[in-house]
Amino acid sequence: MLPDDITHLHVPGTPAVLPDGTAAIVSVLRPDLESDEYVGGLWLVPLDGSERRRLTRGFRDTAPAVSPDGRWVTFTRAEKGGKPQVHLVEATGGEPRRLTDAPLGASSPQFSPDGTRVAYLARVPDEGRYEADGSPAAEAPRHITEVQYRADGLGFTRDRPQHLFVLDVPADDAEVEPLALTQGHQGVRSFAWLDDEALVAPMARHANHEQDLRSDVVKIAARAFSGPVPLTDADHGSTLDVYGMRPSADGSVLWFVASDAGESGLDFVAAQNGLFELPLTEGATPRRLTDLETVDLLSDLLLEHEGRPVVADQRRGAVHLVRVGQDGSLEDLVDGPVVVTAAGVGGGALVAVVATATSSGELVVGSTMLTDFSADLVATGRLRTGVELTATAPDGYPVHGWLTLPDPERYPGPHPTILLIHGGPFAQYTHAVFDEVQGLVEAGYAVVHGNPRGSAGYGRAHGLAIKNGFGTVDADDVLALLDAALTHEKLDADRVGVMGGSYGGYMTAWLTTRTHRFAGAIVERGFLDPVSFVGSSDIGWFFGMGYLGEDADAVAAQSPMAHVAAVRTPTLVIHSEQDWRCPVEQGQRWFVELKRRGVHSELLLFPGEGHELTRSGRPSHRKARFEQVLTWWSTYLPVG
Repeated sequence: MLPDDITHLHVPGTPAVLPDGTAAIVSVLRPDLESDEYVGGLWLVPLDGSERRRLTRGFRDTAPAVSPDGRWVTFTRAEKGGKPQVHLVEATGGEPRRLTDAPLGASSPQFSPDGTRVAYLARVPDEGRYEADGSPAAEAPRHITEVQYRADGLGFTRDRPQHLFVLDVPADDAEVEPLALTQGHQGVRSFAWLDDEALVAPMARHANHEQDLRSDVVKIAARAFSGPVPLTDADHGSTLDVYGMRPSADGSVLWFVASDAGESGLDFVAAQNGLFELPLTEGATPRRLTDLETVDLLSDLLLEHEGRPVVADQRRGAVHLVRVGQDGSLEDLVDGPVVVTAAGVGGGALVAVVATATSSGELVVGSTMLTDFSADLVATGRLRTGVELTATAPDGYPVHGWLTLPDPERYPGPHPTILLIHGGPFAQYTHAVFDEVQGLVEAGYAVVHGNPRGSAGYGRAHGLAIKNGFGTVDADDVLALLDAALTHEKLDADRVGVMGGSYGGYMTAWLTTRTHRFAGAIVERGFLDPVSFVGSSDIGWFFGMGYLGEDADAVAAQSPMAHVAAVRTPTLVIHSEQDWRCPVEQGQRWFVELKRRGVHSELLLFPGEGHELTRSGRPSHRKARFEQVLTWWSTYLPVG
């Protein structure tokens, strides 16, 4: 891929399947360099394989949902530079009608089971805050009394909690007024209709909710504000942190995805998202259906198909769509070297969105591919497919990853090699097309990337292996993977570089304190000083203690900043000015400390961006970053 090729990354959202099972409606977004935003509309995709057609042509239309009778589609639309608002359009097409005017935008519209109402989420600003024409400098000071008060990608949260609203589907041109179903500073992050009279949502409403990560399933009346009713109760022993949920069609149970935060409420390391089943009877308690040690689910994919819940299981670089039996057994519905990102059901049909080595997302039914949204990307002829690689760490542990080589006709080799390290650390590189890898191999580099201990997708023990041990076996694993790749005849073992973001930024910096073998390094949005991270990061109040512990000597032993004097590797530091996950001071201090010690270093700062720059930042910034990365490597690791 060239930097401009990011415009070919067409990404489908969650499909809404028509009640008769004949077609799905899906939003498809892509980066647009001209507007410097993400643009796209809704597509109607017939499930019989016939030609898809564009249903809406707004600037950015997303999150479609279909009414139970199949007549209406609700979705969110954002104009250029604007906030998304809930709209309504007939499924056959026509002029959409705007239903909301939320000052900070609305999201996630869903029809009630009887189709007469639409529920949605919207953030509600405190009076005098976030006014469209106002100056932030003119706002009143923020009086903060708790550690949970901001979030990366959003900013301050306590003065704009996210609440649940409902409105009637309008008849003709009648005006509709939204009804707030939740209030106060305790917002909700998702919801599902339980029946026509109530909804369910995850909410941190227990007495200790400011000090831990737990949340409850609550029931919310649908016709008037009456306060949430807990169905799980952290005040009386529940240790769960709840995400997506769905009631069974017969109304007997509620399924939900959650992790177990333990008695402390902060036991998050490799907690592994599981599927839980809660009988909808008074006094019932939930039970975990999936295995804690081996199954880790996506938090927001949960459906019902043929009477059983369907979820997405992260597994060895893939994400499989699976149906869960009453005994917790998993039946693969979509498997293989693919990454399932979303799914929808309707009329007995199950439609999945899968990303592959040559696509950023396509709709499939069973084994039938329905779309070719990545046709433009494939047509560039610039995609390269990696080969799986298994290495052995010094202690005998197997390490899984990939080696991707550049086009041999243009780059005969031997190739300079870049070791790429993912963030998290409890995340995984996958089989899906990855612009980071493709951009480097197009420039002539071999790329090694994989999932060392600490990653997701390989079981709980694999994820827990670096608790109180950052920079130990994980460092051994990535170096073992690199050394295994360097035995390839087309790789130049004497010319290697290393780069990574977030935890990958940590590991990149850490490796340069331990070895001088790398010709250059790129430390991006790194977790570099655990001490200052505690007070500056949105997750700092628990993350470092959970992973590195609290003993000062032990923390220092795992801290790149404590060992910065050992670095000799030329380093490009990339950071976003509004990154509140790994705050910009982390990168700035690493840059300054290298400069002070005479190590060549450069600092690339992106204004207005947060931690997710490489995935959802402004298209122009994503392109500029790619160009700067390639410029850096052409200087310190030239091809040829």
